Amino acid sequence: MEYRQNVKHGSAYDRGAADSYYWRKREPHYYPYGTGNGMRVPEEAMTKQEIADYHEGYSWNELHGDKKDWGYDPVERGDVDEEEL
Repeated sequence: MEYRQNVKHGSAYDRGAADSYYWRKREPHYYPYGTGNGMRVPEEAMTKQEIADYHEGYSWNELHGDKKDWGYDPVERGDVDEEEL
């Protein structure tokens, strides 16, 4: 699995990678006009390809272990349920 270069900010792949980075659980979504701009598109409104792109971005980041350092372990502290990652 290779990282996609020049990924549009807010795309499904970008949001998947960001959710993993910030220790959030998988919840497919994207922003067609960039993160935080316009309407958030939830999983039920996404195509199968967009959902696959989200999961690819999430899985790539999980595989490479790039995680936000909050200064503590979010799993130990209970902020994140390890089963949901």
